[in-house]
Formats: sequence, C-alpha cells, structure tokens
Amino acid sequence: MELIPHDTRFDFIGKKKITLWISAAAILISIGSIFLHGGLRYGVDFAGGLVAEIKFSKPVDVSEVRSGADAIGLKDAIVQRFGGENEFLIRVEKATADLETMSKSLQTSLQGRFKDNPVEIRRVELVGPKVGKDLKTKAMWAVGLAFLAILIYVAFRFHEFSYGLGGIVALFHDIVVTFGAISIFNIEFSLNILAVILSIIGFSINDTIVIFDRVRENIKKMRKDDLVTIFNVSINETLGRTILTTGTVMMVVVILFFFAGEVIHDFTIALIVGLITGTYSTVYIASPVVLFWEQLISRGRKGRR
Repeated sequence: MELIPHDTRFDFIGKKKITLWISAAAILISIGSIFLHGGLRYGVDFAGGLVAEIKFSKPVDVSEVRSGADAIGLKDAIVQRFGGENEFLIRVEKATADLETMSKSLQTSLQGRFKDNPVEIRRVELVGPKVGKDLKTKAMWAVGLAFLAILIYVAFRFHEFSYGLGGIVALFHDIVVTFGAISIFNIEFSLNILAVILSIIGFSINDTIVIFDRVRENIKKMRKDDLVTIFNVSINETLGRTILTTGTVMMVVVILFFFAGEVIHDFTIALIVGLITGTYSTVYIASPVVLFWEQLISRGRKGRR
C-alpha cells in the first residue's frame, strides 16, 4: 500500500522562513512560561516527599479522602484517582515524618472517617530531599549524555558535522517546547515525564536519521541538482513512512489519554506534544540547519579562492 504517491513534491524547505519564526515563537513562549512559573513543578521523585496508594472496599469521593488527609496535617496533599473508583494516590511534597508513623496515621484517619468502608494502604514511599536532588542531577546528566552521544553518532554515521549539528538543534527545539508544554499545563515533572523526554529524543533522532539516510542516497543519484532540491525530494520520499510511524504511535497515545485513566494524563499529554514537535523539527529544523551550515561552508570556500 502506497500511502503517499511516489511523485509527490511538496516544497517543505521553501517554507523554512515561516516555520523558523513559528519555532522561535514556540521556544520563547516555552522559556517565558518556565520563567513565570519559577521553573518546573518537580514531583516527589525530584523534590522529595511522600506517595501513598490506598484502596477502599467501596467507592468514595475524592473530597472525602482529601479531608481525611487534612485531618493528620497533610493539607497540601494531592489526591487523585488511581485505577478504579475506590483506588487513590496521595502525594505530599517534602514530607518529613517517619514513614511507618505516617502510614499508620493515614490509615487510622481514613478508617475513622470511613468506618463502614475498610481501607487498605497498599504502598507508602518516602523520598528524602537529598535523594530527590541526586535524582535531579542524574536526570540532567542522562539528557546531556544522550545529546552528546547522538551528536557523535550522527556526525560519525554521515561523516559530516552539519548532520550531527542539525540533529542536535532539532532535539534542543523538541525538548524546550516539550518542557514549555509541561510548564503551561502545570504538569508535575516526575520520573515518568523524564522517561517521556528520553523517548522523544530517541523518536525524533530516529526520524531525522531516516531522512538524512535518504538525502545521502539521493546525493549520489541527483548529482546535477542542488542540495535544497535533494532535501525536498528526500523528505517527500520518506513522508509516507513518517506519517505511518508517527500516526500509529499517536493513535496509541491518544487512546491511552482517553481510556487509561486520569493518573496517566500528564504522561500522555507530554508525549503527544513531543511526538508532534519531534516530527515537525525533523523537517523544519534539522534539514534547514544542515542546509544553512553547508551554504556557510561553501561561501567560506569561495571566499578563500
């Protein structure tokens, strides 16, 4: 099945001036949102705190569970449904109480409030501030090393620095815009969201390499054409594959958003934004950067003659 006709010739590169302005605006909005919010809203994994998973025998209202948490001093607790109507997740940032004491107090408070509805504390985790800080540092190292490894790999694979540069600039764009969406939607930055960021890095660079591979093949076939034409042809030739791959993943993520429950909403929103910006940046960021660098090198060679 041919999703996109073989003779399709959209002028993607010709729209680069418009799309670069769009990207610049998206980056400025993202950075502005993060600045106005005073940074990202770190979850228990990075800021430290308590996470408790509880289950009632019968369905109860979220407000009643929140009142039970307030009774033992957890006034800033975040309570959300986790699975069914009788399962909840309670998050408290920067909790300092003893884990066992907190677990018993929570169970006693909730059991006293719901006498006819037995409650089970399934899981209680307490992350100290030092552990959270250590995880934050390791997360930054993970992203930074991923960028460095990709730059080296792409540059080595294509024997051109410009290709590695194009891939890294596109990834930087994707990460900044995704962080901006996380800030705008007030999503809690947790280990799950970090997994999304690393997944976006892998997904985006894979899409970029597919197009760059086709460019390398077409450079040998289309010796008489300029590099802009070769990039346009290569993007069009891989368009069907891009739409099919991204569309399939997007379909799964959208289904998860609507049917997997509220607890996974933050994860899916960040992933949807990352998929969109990752596909977009491959065409409108990575390719123009390579073209710009090659034109810069060509001008420099002409100037030395």
